[in-house]
Amino acid sequence: MITILDTVGLSPLVQLRNLVDSDRYDIRLKLERTNPGGSIKDRPALYIVKEAERRGWLRPGGTIIESSSGNFGISLAMIGAARGYRVIILVDPKTTPTNLALLKAYGAEVIVVTEQDDSGSYHKTRIALANKLHREITNSFRPDQCFNPLNGEAHYNGTAQELFEQCGGELDAVVLTVSTGGQVGGFSRFFREHAPHVKVVAVDAVGSTIFGGQAHSYLLPGMGLSWTPSNIDDLNRIDEVYKAPDEDSFMMCRMMAKHEGIMCGGSTGAGMVVSLKLALQGEGSRKQRIVCIASDNGERYLSTIYNDEWMQERNLDTTLNPSHLLERSARLTPYSINPIETANYKPELEYMLDSPSRQYIAGEAVG
Repeated sequence: MITILDTVGLSPLVQLRNLVDSDRYDIRLKLERTNPGGSIKDRPALYIVKEAERRGWLRPGGTIIESSSGNFGISLAMIGAARGYRVIILVDPKTTPTNLALLKAYGAEVIVVTEQDDSGSYHKTRIALANKLHREITNSFRPDQCFNPLNGEAHYNGTAQELFEQCGGELDAVVLTVSTGGQVGGFSRFFREHAPHVKVVAVDAVGSTIFGGQAHSYLLPGMGLSWTPSNIDDLNRIDEVYKAPDEDSFMMCRMMAKHEGIMCGGSTGAGMVVSLKLALQGEGSRKQRIVCIASDNGERYLSTIYNDEWMQERNLDTTLNPSHLLERSARLTPYSINPIETANYKPELEYMLDSPSRQYIAGEAVG
């Protein structure tokens, strides 16, 4: 009998037809919104939970505790409901009302962390509290998405291979937005080992310092950190890094809805701005096939990205003119073509934040 969790994966690949001339450009989206939890995070969440069950880290009646700004937490909440686990998710004030409602609908217990860390974000304080709860609650498990190598392994063994097979091996570039680094780590390793001709392009938010640079606040949800996550274990496997502005990314989301009939989240908008840039700079040569991973569903951002009032309150452009967006995309330049030079690894964080993944890697049953 098929369960809801058996429907994770096998997401469709669609080609853009209206924003760009499909006879001149081949830009495709892998729509991860079709996963049952509504995002690509279903893949690593389920992979990690299954491995935890197999290795004895998560036992019947146990509690899953995680720090998440939205999608990964929602995936865990769905999985917990389907498999009978208590789920505690630590979020922050940037988490949208829709995502909070989804977490609670799946039965998760939600803790909003309001204390900022030394970077002005909430990542470190959320993680520290999640680890504290994990130590205090018996029979609990921390997926620990920021530090757990199983995050990238899920994409190496699943998503990347699935995409390459869907393309019949005909793929020139894959565009990946970055948060915990699982996608970039898993995809980049797969393509370097199995199809080194495929260009791997990472997209960060302007204001995030995953690849170094100046830290400041930004609005893009589900993207960015104040350090290079250990899931990106080899920056040499990334060909280029771009930093996408909030405004351009949100304009792209709204344009995709109006001109392609595709609702997508902010990170997908960021990835699409860069995908368009890559297509434009390749014009005149052989038509490049560029795939952007569309991580989630735009319906989760109806009250923000797709809300004119919300955009205008933040002085963000609400123009829906494709030629205007093309011009903005064309002006983008790579932030780095040698990402190892801009690495911002902070291995001390894993110890300072008492990451459970250190024990998981050593094969110990924790919790």
